[in-house]
Amino acid sequence: MSYLLYPPQEICHFPQFIVDGATRMDVCQGELNDCWFLSAVASLSLYESLMERVVPHGQSFQEGYTGCFVFQFWQYGEWQKVKIDDFLPTIDGQLVYLKSSVKEEFWSSLLEKAYAKLKGGYQALNMGFPHEAMVDMTGGVTEMFSFTDLPRDAGHFLRNLLKKGALINCANVQGPVGKRNKFGILFKHAYSVTKFERFRTVSGEVVELVRVHNPWGKAEWEGPWSDINGPEWNQVSAEQQQRVGRVRQEDGEFWMALTDFCRNFDQMEVCHLTESGMGAVKPWECALHHGSWVYNFTAGGPPGGAKYWQNPQFHLTLLEEDDDPSDPEQTCTFLVAVMQKHQRLSGIQLAINVHVYQARPDQHYLTYLDLNLRRPLISLDYYSPYREVVIRGRLPPGHYIIIPSTFEANQEGEFILRVLTEKGNISMFSQKPNTDDNAPTQVNRSEC
Repeated sequence: MSYLLYPPQEICHFPQFIVDGATRMDVCQGELNDCWFLSAVASLSLYESLMERVVPHGQSFQEGYTGCFVFQFWQYGEWQKVKIDDFLPTIDGQLVYLKSSVKEEFWSSLLEKAYAKLKGGYQALNMGFPHEAMVDMTGGVTEMFSFTDLPRDAGHFLRNLLKKGALINCANVQGPVGKRNKFGILFKHAYSVTKFERFRTVSGEVVELVRVHNPWGKAEWEGPWSDINGPEWNQVSAEQQQRVGRVRQEDGEFWMALTDFCRNFDQMEVCHLTESGMGAVKPWECALHHGSWVYNFTAGGPPGGAKYWQNPQFHLTLLEEDDDPSDPEQTCTFLVAVMQKHQRLSGIQLAINVHVYQARPDQHYLTYLDLNLRRPLISLDYYSPYREVVIRGRLPPGHYIIIPSTFEANQEGEFILRVLTEKGNISMFSQKPNTDDNAPTQVNRSEC
């Protein structure tokens, strides 16, 4: 089926860029299978300062209108501007792809078009992972969790994540695409977690509720605490309902008990912010490094291989323990993220991993012999083809070496490595020595 391209002025009488603020309710999915992108946009809209970075203010269909709009996306350590015209695909005068719940509003449709341009076209957005879009729109670092691996106090975990400004998406992958479980949750469909609340009912019972958003703008949870038919809300005072923002209508957003949330979803993606500008929210401290795996030089392959020591190495110094009174140990929490550059555009998917080793205070680089005598303290259990891999660690203050690698030696690619800590710790690139007398073979750069 062919689509006709029209500017907003030919779709409605009085188009507006933004109507009453850019909110999660302005995100209604069209014909693309890009709920992964839309759920990220819905999460982003919870924070005005983040939205303003991606969707710059001052754009309009009236004052200063030129027929073009500009958006910004984070790409490998820099914010990149993407300029588009405002012609949008339509059928019978209706938008084909992402649209707002308000017919006259077009910021979300134009944002989707700009992201499609960045990625190589609308069809490049068919199927994906929310964490990729969340990183591109925040510059954050995303962790993926199985619900079976969540801490026992999942409510405390969620509350702390949201308090720190994390963007959270979830999914149920236990069934076929497009089908639902008995409570209305769609399989293999990305939802946004927008709020967590803990309060007492009129009978004195303490309840923990999670607010979840479906980017379709419909198809909600049909179990306990349902917006439409949940009798449980009769146990909550009108003041409490108003405080948490309960709305009795099918708009794609719904509340569910924390226990039901954990039973009906099994995967969660959490985007940790690395830039300030969110008021009281304090993001992680972040150090960013660019690197590459070069054939016969720095593409050393996996641990155990003769060339593993040739991989790029980064020295990490952990100085200050976390400010967590519930933690009896004196440890520093950190994340290490390795992102392949230009993976979606190039179509090349390397399987990558990252390992963290103990080092002496005077060591800034681990030799072939050092690596043969040490076991990594932290790594992934496998080499992953995802664009970005992330490991979480808690280690005592001290000195460590980080080594990103590919599954096979001499696989070339560029990457960025980011180290996130709760406090300002130190990481730096380690200069590789020209030779290692203990290594089985030596390959000089001049011979490549």
